[in-house]
Amino acid sequence: MGTPSPAPRYSNPVLNTDFPDPAVLKASDGFFYAYATQGGGANIQVARSRDLVGWERLADVLPVKPEWASKTQDFWAPHVHEDRGRYYLYYSAKPDAALTDTSRGLCLAVATASRPEGPFTDMGRPLQCGPGFVNIDPMAYDDPATGKRLLYWGSGFEPIKVQELGPDRISFAPGSAPIDLIQPVKSEDPAEYQRLIEGAWVLKRGGWYYMFYSGDNCCGPKAHYATLVARSRSATGPFETLAAATGAPNSVILERRGNWVAPGHNSVAEDRNGDQWILYHAVDSRRPRSKPTDDVNSRRVMLLDRLVWRDGWPRLATGGPTETPQPRPR
Repeated sequence: MGTPSPAPRYSNPVLNTDFPDPAVLKASDGFFYAYATQGGGANIQVARSRDLVGWERLADVLPVKPEWASKTQDFWAPHVHEDRGRYYLYYSAKPDAALTDTSRGLCLAVATASRPEGPFTDMGRPLQCGPGFVNIDPMAYDDPATGKRLLYWGSGFEPIKVQELGPDRISFAPGSAPIDLIQPVKSEDPAEYQRLIEGAWVLKRGGWYYMFYSGDNCCGPKAHYATLVARSRSATGPFETLAAATGAPNSVILERRGNWVAPGHNSVAEDRNGDQWILYHAVDSRRPRSKPTDDVNSRRVMLLDRLVWRDGWPRLATGGPTETPQPRPR
C-alpha cells in the first residue's frame, strides 16, 4: 500500500503503466496522491505513495460520469486541490453536445469529495466550454501573497491562462476575466517546443512564481514534447520565459533522452528533506504501446527526477530523464 522500499536508490519509471499527465498532491493523510488522465478502465486514474517511489493504484476517483458528459469518453489531465478537509477535482471532459455539434470542444469541470481517493461527484455542469481542446489542463493554486484562488489552464494553440475562482471554488469570481500568461510561438523549429503549450504547474520560491509548462505534441507518431519554464513576480503575470530572461536558445528544462521519448506534463512534490522532485510522463521507446492495436507513443508512464535550482531557475539534477538508479527521496 505505497510502502517505502528499504532500497536507498530507485529507477524510472516509478509507475510502469499508462498514466498520462500526472498531478501530485501531498494530502493531509500523509500520502502523496498522483491523479492522471483516463486509462486502465478508469475515468480519472489515481495512485498513492508514502515516498514518491512505491505507488499503489486505487479505484477510479470519478466512477460516475457527469450527466453532461455521460456518453463521451474524454476525461483528461486532472488536478486535485485540498481545502479544509474538502477535495476539489479540476479536469476536462468532452460534453455530450459535441457528439452532434462538431463546433463544441472540451470543457473545464469540477468535482468534489471528502477524501483524496474519492469518489468525486461532479458539480452538475461544466465550468467553462469552448472550441477544440482549448479548455484543458487545469491547475488550481492559492496565491499566498493575495489569498486569491486561481485556476490556470490552456492548450489548443492558444495562450496559457489564469482566472480567479470564487470562494466556492466551483465557479469563477464575479467580475473576473481570464488573463493570458504565456503565448504559443508559431515556429517549425523543432527546438522551440512552443507551437502548442499546455500543462501549467505553478509554485512560488524566493519571491518568484515559477510556471512549468509543456509543448508541443504529447504523443502519437510525431510525438515531440518537452517541459519548459517561465517566472514572474506575480501569480497573474507577466511571466518571462527562461529563454527571454537568460538568452538561452529555448526555455526547455526537460526533453527526450535515451529511451525516454516526449517527456512532459509535470507536477512538483517536496520530500521531508525539502528537496523538490518533478513527476512527469514519458514514453518508453522499448514499449511505446499498451496494446498492439494502439497508436505508437501512446503509453505514457510516470517518471520521477530531482529538481535543483541554479541562478534562480529550476533544472533537473541529472540534466534529463534518468535510466540508471538514483538516490531516492527522503
